[in-house]
Parts: sequence; C-alpha cells; structure tokens
Amino acid sequence: MHTTVSGFIAAHADDAPALGSPTAAWLSYGGLRELSTNVRDALHGFGIGRGDRVAIVLPNGPEMAASFITVAQVAVTAPLNPAYREDEYVFYLEDLQAKALMVMAGDEGPAVAAARRLNIAILRVSVPDGADAGRFELSSDATGQADTAAPGPDDVALILHTSGTTSRPKIVPLLQSNVAASAEHIRASLDLTPKDRCMNVMPLFHIHGLLAAVSATLAAGASVWCTPGFDALKFFGWMRDAKPTWYTAVPTMHQAILTRAGRNAEIIENVPLRFLRSSSASLPAQVMHALTETFGAPVIEGYGMTEAAHQMASNPLPPRAQKPGAVGIEAGPKVRIAHEIEDRLTEGTGEVVISGPNVTPGYEGNPEANAKSFFEADGDRWFRTGDQGAFDEDGYLHLTGRLKEIINRGGEKISPLEVDGVLLDHPAIAQVVTFALPHPKLGEEVAAAVVLKAEATERDIRNFAAERMADFKVPRKVIILDEIPKGATGKMQRIGMAEKLGLVESA
Repeated sequence: MHTTVSGFIAAHADDAPALGSPTAAWLSYGGLRELSTNVRDALHGFGIGRGDRVAIVLPNGPEMAASFITVAQVAVTAPLNPAYREDEYVFYLEDLQAKALMVMAGDEGPAVAAARRLNIAILRVSVPDGADAGRFELSSDATGQADTAAPGPDDVALILHTSGTTSRPKIVPLLQSNVAASAEHIRASLDLTPKDRCMNVMPLFHIHGLLAAVSATLAAGASVWCTPGFDALKFFGWMRDAKPTWYTAVPTMHQAILTRAGRNAEIIENVPLRFLRSSSASLPAQVMHALTETFGAPVIEGYGMTEAAHQMASNPLPPRAQKPGAVGIEAGPKVRIAHEIEDRLTEGTGEVVISGPNVTPGYEGNPEANAKSFFEADGDRWFRTGDQGAFDEDGYLHLTGRLKEIINRGGEKISPLEVDGVLLDHPAIAQVVTFALPHPKLGEEVAAAVVLKAEATERDIRNFAAERMADFKVPRKVIILDEIPKGATGKMQRIGMAEKLGLVESA
C-alpha cells in the first residue's frame, strides 16, 4: 500500500487512460503527474510548501478534485463550503491558520473578501481554452520562501472541520497516511479496478466525495466524472453521458433519484451499474430495497465519518449479503463496541469505536475533546465515534443512532432510526426524520418531520405508528413539510431540528 497521496496517484499512471477530452468531466490518472509537478512548482514559487495550509473554495467539478489531489502533494489542503458568508470564512480561515486561499479566476466573493481582511495570499485558478478536464493554471502575486521537501506519511494532507451542530467546530487533521489508507480500504471493499467509472454527485468540501469518489477511484487507477453538484433533474442525463459503473450518495439524494427513476427506465437499462453506494447517514431499509429493484444492482451501504478519513464499515459485495438496516462489516480499521462511559471494550450494545491507520491522530488544539474521544485498551488506541450500535451473529454492524440523538423520554431510551423505519412503511410517507422535542416533565418527547407522497394527516400517521410500536415510541408531534431541512452535504440533521422548525417555545 502507498503511504502518501502522491503514492496512490502515481501507482498506475503509466497504464491509465488519458485525463479526459476537452468537453468531458472525467478526471483520471493520465496527465495528473504532469499537473502535479506544475502545481508544486507554482506553489513553491508563491512561498507555499510542506506544512503550509491552503484553503480551497472552488465549485464542484474536475478542477476542485484535481486541486485537492495536487495541492495535497505539496502542502495541506483545507476545502471549504462555497456557500459560506464572509464572516464564516473569516472564522474558518483564522481557525485553520491558512496561508493562502485558492479560488477561481475572477472570483470576488465573500471568501476573497475574508482573505483580504486577514491579509492571506490569494491563488487564482484558471482553465485554459480547450483544456482537458481537471487541468488548470495557478497565478498569484504572492512570493516567499517555502519548505520544498515532499510531505511524508506523518505530514497532514487534509484538514476538515466537524459539523459543529452542538458546539464550536473541531479541527480534524488527516495525515497523508490516513488519506492513503482510507482510499485503499474503500478501493478494496468495492473491488475497484481501472475499468470502473464513478459519477460523483457529492460536494467536494466533504470527506465522502473527497475520499470515496475521488481518492479511492485514483487508488484504483480508475476514472471519476465530476458533476457540478447533485441535481435530481440532471442526474439521469449525466448518467447517460458518463456511463458510470457506480455512484455514491447520501440517502436523501438516493430518495430524490428514485422519484425520477420511472421516467428514465431506458437510461437505467442502457447504463447498467455494477453497484450503488450510500454513506454519511443511515439508509432506510425501504430505500435500499427500492434502489436494488430499480437499478438491478446491489446497494453497498458504507459507514464513515471525518475522523476516520471516511470509511469504517461497509456492506460487502455479492456473493455476500447486503443487509438492509446494517452498515456492514468492518472495512479497514478495527471496529468494536465499547462501554459508553468506562474506557473498555464490551459486548452487546454500546458505543462504536475504531482503531486503524485511517484514524486521525487527534483533534487539533483541543486536548479536552481528545481526552473524551480516545482511550487505550487491549493494546490499541480507540476512537469513540459517538454512535451506538451492536454486531449481529454474522458480524454486521447495526446502528441504533447517535448517542447525542437518542431520545430520553422520562428514562425510556428511544432510537430515532427505529421510529424512522416504522414510519417509512406508511404508504404516504416519502421522507422522515425523527428527533427529540423538549418536554417540561419528561425531558424529551418524540417528534417526527415527514414529507408526503400521498395524502395523510398527522392523526393518520400517529395511528399507524401506534399499531406498530410501543406507546412511548409513538411521535407526540408529526410535522408535515414540503422539504425537510438539510445540512450542507445533504444530510438531515436531528440535533437542533426542533429549533429549526420553531417547536421549542411551543413544546
């Protein structure tokens, strides 16, 4: 296994396909070595080298993917959400101690304004006319001396922030060795080869797209079609043009794809997928069944998080089973169950913990969080994921929810994932997210937000749930919405949902 980002780029460069045609969105090995050399020389000329942090604010597409891969061979990459406001950029750029900001030529938006406020160098990305997908040129007024040594396995390749839904976002540094190990884990679990073609619809400021779609693809010497971001209306047109062998997405994206699948049956038939992948949130069993039936291909649910450089577990490919409701078997790091309070491994249901070469060495500048998140046991250093779960007799991991999302109704503990699963069996419900609603006497009550595909009332839904689960699990309140609020990566976020829907004061 290669231990640096440049290692898995160079692995198959000699026998790989070309970078792409001028009109395509393919990114692959061919040409990346030359591009990497040009980016290295340009960054060194701008005074940026090993250990320096480069914030990247680029739209989804082949240039964003190529920027991440090439800059990581020289310095530290820090992709940021292009939708942030100026004050948010100021926070993240300061928190990251960024030395430079990488943006498209002509961009005068809030990221650039924030960089100027902080006196941070601005690097401009331009795409020459007729250039192959992913090729770009860098320009800047910055100058200076740089550490021109190539990063090693223990140098940081990628920095991301946690979502920060309940507290200040934490900085997650991922080493060159973490990124390379995770890319290899994903490649192996999906049995990717140079013949595979991934169509990426995930945002490339997030670990899912960066590692599962881009890095694992390059680790296999394969190709990735870089879309400008998820769009259900354009998905099947892209699929027709890209002819991928697989794609990876979050459950809400898969659900949106299913709503348009019926009118695109010919494209599905003409572009057979080897598999579909889902990650970043639990995939409802009903959605897994519908995807399998619609595409005639196995659905591989993965379990990942930023601190693990994405993948921790994965449902295996056939002939092994893909279990609806399970996030699969360990797929890279060791995955175990730990006591939720005491620092020891245990059996049964508890907190999911991991240990392996893809796991971050620790949060940056946050000893308190590290003390809570890591512990030593049985000769390994374990990271607490914050997820509750248990293994079945076949070694498949089943999650019962985030520990912080488990609803405590007067001492009765309720898994929101269990309630989701029951409500999704209602024929009128298309999407659901169950969450905690503050209650003056019980502490928390059960609430659910739903999107309908047919007519139903709150009473209908509550009665349906009451026939299928214990009374204390039945949602006290059901909110019918046109769309459930989602985070920047398309995930529905349970924590803070009551506040987002204006339910706290009236609870």
